[in-house]
Amino acid sequence: MEFINVTCALIRKDGELLVARRGFQMDQAGKWEFPGGKVKAGESDEACLIRELKEELGVIVAIDSKLTPVEYHYPGKAIRLIPFICEIVEGEPYAHEHDGIKWAAGDELTKLEWSGADIPVLNEYLALVKR
Repeated sequence: MEFINVTCALIRKDGELLVARRGFQMDQAGKWEFPGGKVKAGESDEACLIRELKEELGVIVAIDSKLTPVEYHYPGKAIRLIPFICEIVEGEPYAHEHDGIKWAAGDELTKLEWSGADIPVLNEYLALVKR
């Protein structure tokens, strides 16, 4: 099965991350994820992330760094999740495609029911901030 490249953003603000709950019309409905989306043909990962966050959340971000991509198999599809650490430079986030969004940190992040591919991304991030 060929991997679908998908970007995601760990958007930081005041020690918290912005997380989004997948809507009822989406696969993995009700699970939490880092917002982002599919990379289009000919599009860079970074350009995809900036486009998707503008469409999904109404914000413009600055990308700080990249984390380790995660290859994950869901029923019927395989994705390569490409995570970036970002900060909002323009706009206030709103849930356009998701059921809801919220800012969370620490223990609250680990207690959420995450979409499978996002779990290794969260774990890598938490290990980085604990150093």
